[in-house]
Amino acid sequence: MDPDSVEGLRASGGDGAADAIGPDGRVPHGSSDDPALLDFSANTNPHVPPAAEATYRAAFGTARSYPADDYPEFREAAAAFVGCEPAQVIPTAGGLEAIRLAMQTTVRTGDSVLLPYPSFGEYAREVRLQGATPEFVPHDELLDADPTGHALAVVCNPNNPTGEAADSATLRAFASRCRAAGTTLLVDEAFLGFTDEPSLAGTDGVVVARSLTKLFGLPGIRMGYAVGTGRERDRLATARRAWSMSAPAAAVGAHCYRQEKFVAETKARVERERERERERLGDRFDVSPSDAPFLLFSVEGSGATVDEVLASAREAGVALRDARTFRGLDSHIRVAVRTPAENDRLLEALDV
Repeated sequence: MDPDSVEGLRASGGDGAADAIGPDGRVPHGSSDDPALLDFSANTNPHVPPAAEATYRAAFGTARSYPADDYPEFREAAAAFVGCEPAQVIPTAGGLEAIRLAMQTTVRTGDSVLLPYPSFGEYAREVRLQGATPEFVPHDELLDADPTGHALAVVCNPNNPTGEAADSATLRAFASRCRAAGTTLLVDEAFLGFTDEPSLAGTDGVVVARSLTKLFGLPGIRMGYAVGTGRERDRLATARRAWSMSAPAAAVGAHCYRQEKFVAETKARVERERERERERLGDRFDVSPSDAPFLLFSVEGSGATVDEVLASAREAGVALRDARTFRGLDSHIRVAVRTPAENDRLLEALDV
């Protein structure tokens, strides 16, 4: 790792904001462990699929032996959900492990990687851990960027924390330019399941990272996977840890992906409640458009600072996500979209 790699973990953002890295090199994430607070700082589904707990309990007995390392049931369910071949699915313990696996098998010391900002802070950390250099591009300009000379380009779709999904045709055109340039494209689809947009899973030259955490409300089980074709798939499969997913996690993941009614109801609720939140928040704040289960807003012009809004919400029993930890943001807060009753509490806490 080059001398800048560790120090670079604390690099300043595009406008002077901190680069979302703590003193131990970890990236701050949403989620409150205070049971007294209603948590709007993380973007997980407040509901879980029916019979998910029963499926986990039923699979507990299998935990007394090593899982079958080919995970056939999980791969088939995941492939059917995203529209690829089961052999192209590489199971991982969560979406972040899929992202790291893609970085480890693609990026080398001295390489450069195109990254969006503001976006998920783990991308830059993983790039630097490989001894490579992140080249930051505004998230809404990345699909127009030239991928030539970069080992990897990363797209977050929908983007976190801004929330908008990429135009499908524009994204596929960018994937084509990446292939022509010899640049691997990594598409993080952690929130794509909340939309009707198609996955890029199974597209040549593209590695897709997926997580079941957000859509199915089960972050602690750690279910995820990468999808690749050709040489990308072969490298992912070779580098994947043996038994990369627990047997209960694989069973629950396969079960979740068969819950079509749950997924449809979740998408309808999120769309309906997101619009209601956006309209109410827009009376006081500048709210970004979103296709995801969260909204980003700026407090500029509201008569309050980020710290004041965070503190008053906390006093009302609600935890929000301080979005100043994202590169390029200095006046922003991100809030999840939860159930109607919970969203009412959020709007009351924000006095909108």
